[in-house]
Amino acid sequence: MHLRLTEEQKMVQETIRKFVEKELIPLESEVLRNEREGKPSLSVEKQEELTLKAKEAGFWGINTPEEFGGANLGQMMQAIVSMEVSKTFVPFKFGGSADNILYYANDEQKEKYLIPTINGDKKSCFAMTEPGAGSDTQNIKMTAVKDGNEWVLNGEKTFITGGNEADFVMVIAITDKELHQKTRGRQGVTCFIADRDMGWKSEYIHTMGEWGPAGLVFENVRVPEENILGELHGGYNLGLEWIGFARWIVGARAVGASERLLQMAIDYAKERETFGKPIADRQAIQWQIADSAVEIEAAKWLAINAAFTLDQGEDNRHLASMAKLYGANMANRVIDRVLQIHGGMGYTRELPIERWYREARLWRIYDGTDEIQRLIISRNLLKGNVKIGQYI
Repeated sequence: MHLRLTEEQKMVQETIRKFVEKELIPLESEVLRNEREGKPSLSVEKQEELTLKAKEAGFWGINTPEEFGGANLGQMMQAIVSMEVSKTFVPFKFGGSADNILYYANDEQKEKYLIPTINGDKKSCFAMTEPGAGSDTQNIKMTAVKDGNEWVLNGEKTFITGGNEADFVMVIAITDKELHQKTRGRQGVTCFIADRDMGWKSEYIHTMGEWGPAGLVFENVRVPEENILGELHGGYNLGLEWIGFARWIVGARAVGASERLLQMAIDYAKERETFGKPIADRQAIQWQIADSAVEIEAAKWLAINAAFTLDQGEDNRHLASMAKLYGANMANRVIDRVLQIHGGMGYTRELPIERWYREARLWRIYDGTDEIQRLIISRNLLKGNVKIGQYI
């Protein structure tokens, strides 16, 4: 067992860390100002400039197969990259990638959707959640009815990340109501690739944070037969795979943000004085710092283990749920402590702490709530699908 990064992994980590420190963190004041004024966090031109700089630095398609021009560094490196980039709230994504389930596309679909997405010419989103069906996929209502060589889609999706900007959506709809009911939602649903110009509409959803998801409306949207992604009635498994990847990434992001925030708390505690001493000398502050450091380290290993397991070609869904559940709750506790240590200044919008405070609350909800993660973890153990101590 090797519990340290390789020299290559350390080099990648350090290069990305420098990129974040040099290119992204200096933009935080601009992002906060833009958000206060109701403007986009960064202009499209600035985002394209950052992506180009990242590409020139060699970070293009970090986890994309080499046949599509990517680096294919693996899930471990994806976790490390996510942790480093999440040390800032400046919106940024390394280019050259696509949603994991889009690789199930056939050759024609790859030419039309996958490759343009990797190249940055098209933007995609994934839509499963509905107003009455979040984690309860059995309650999905959107239907797709066959009409000649087309499927007619009707229904709504909600809280769709990237739905306002997407050129196409990978959307889950019921294609066999009887099979869907009989299998409790596990079969009878299909994933369709639907271009925006096929007629679906998106509406911006305002939230307490800066995350701006979309509500999607489908009214008699006609999608050709050849736009089925994967197998007919096989959309449930694609949905699970998409969500499974997203879950442990949430845990990795929580680690990165928490490490940055804890360092802010440490620096501030050394500078801020009360009654003639730095608050860093106060036991109440010391314990908050110690508890945060321990919890961050624990969350980091959960996320890394989930990524490592995936790299081995093994099912990591149990570990992904653990990484998300613990990581998201850990970050909420750490951010709350950091805000408390900063006192009144932490509550102002002059510092980014309150911004992270609002954003982090979402991590316990999307891609499966805390309650769903606990259900999955306990069910796996009670049914014997996973044994205690199985992974080490």
